Amino acid sequence: MSIEKRSKRRVIALVAILPLFLLVSLFALISGGVSISHNDIWLAINGAGDPINQTIIMDIRLPRILIGFLVGACLAVAGALLQGVMRNPLADPGIIGVTAGGGFVATITMLALPQFSYLLPLTAFIGAFITSMLIYTLAWDKGASPLKIILAGVAINALIGAGQNGLMVIYSDRVQSVIPWLSGGLNGRSWYHLEFMAPYAVVGLVLSLFAIKPANILQLGDDSAKLLGQKVELQRFLLISLAAFLAGAAVSVAGLIGFVGLVVPHAVRLLIGEDYRYLLPLSACGGAILVVFADTIARSWFDPIELPVGILLAALGAPFFLYLLKKRRLT
Repeated sequence: MSIEKRSKRRVIALVAILPLFLLVSLFALISGGVSISHNDIWLAINGAGDPINQTIIMDIRLPRILIGFLVGACLAVAGALLQGVMRNPLADPGIIGVTAGGGFVATITMLALPQFSYLLPLTAFIGAFITSMLIYTLAWDKGASPLKIILAGVAINALIGAGQNGLMVIYSDRVQSVIPWLSGGLNGRSWYHLEFMAPYAVVGLVLSLFAIKPANILQLGDDSAKLLGQKVELQRFLLISLAAFLAGAAVSVAGLIGFVGLVVPHAVRLLIGEDYRYLLPLSACGGAILVVFADTIARSWFDPIELPVGILLAALGAPFFLYLLKKRRLT
C-alpha cells in the first residue's frame, strides 16, 4: 500500500469515527423490546416525556451503552498491545487465555469471596497478568513464535477451564449468579457498574497513549530496539501488564467476551497500517462501536430472548480466526 493511499485511509477513518459513534448510540437507544422514537429519546434525556421512557433510556439503555463503549475499547486496545508485543496477529486476550485467567480469578472472588466483590477489577487484572506472563514464558525460546503462543494459550485455557468447572461444582449453590457472566454480556448493567469499572478503564486507556512509542519501536525487533537504547524486556513487561489491566477491567463487568481484541486491531491494521499512533486510538474506537452494535443486535433481534453479546461475538469472531489461521503461516 502506498504512503499516500494509507494517509488518505487514515484521514477517512478519523473523520468517520464520530458519526459512527453517534449512529451506533442512536441505534442502541432506539432498539430493544420497547422501541422508542427519536423525539421520545430527546425528551427522556432532557427529563421530560413519558416516565417509562425516561426509565428505559436513562436507567437501562444509556449506562449499558457507555459500559459497552468502555468494554470494547479496553478489549481492542489490549488485543492491539498483545499483538504488537508478541508480534503475533492472533494474540487476542481471549484466544491466548488472558481473559480466561482474569475471569477465573474473578470467579473465585464472586463464588468463594463475595464480600470482596468490590475488588473484581483488581482481581481480574491479577489473573489476567499472571496468565499472560505464564503464556509468554512458556512460549519463549530465543523468541516467542506465533505457534508456541497459540499452543501455550490453548494449554492454559484448558487448565483454567478445568479449574472453572471445579469451582462451579464446589459452589453449585451459588453458580446461577455466575453463569450469565461467564457467557459474556451487558444484561442488567447499570450506573453502579459504570462507576465500578470506569476509573480502571479510563486509567488504562489513558496509560495506553504512553504505550504508542514503545509499541512502535518493539515492532522493529528486539535487536533494532536495543540499538536505539530501549530497555526491551522492561517495555515488553510493562505493555503486557497494561494489556492485562485493560482486559481485567473489561472482564470485571462484562464477563468473558472474546474476539474483540482479535478482530478489531487486525481490521484496523489492514486499513491504516502498523503505526500505533493511529492503530491504538482507532482500535479503541472500533472496539467500542463493535461491542455496542453487537450488544444491541443481541438484545433486540432475538426478542423475547436476550442473547449474551459474548455468544454473538464468538459466532462472528470464530470464522475470522479460522480465516487468519488459514491465511497466515504459523512458525
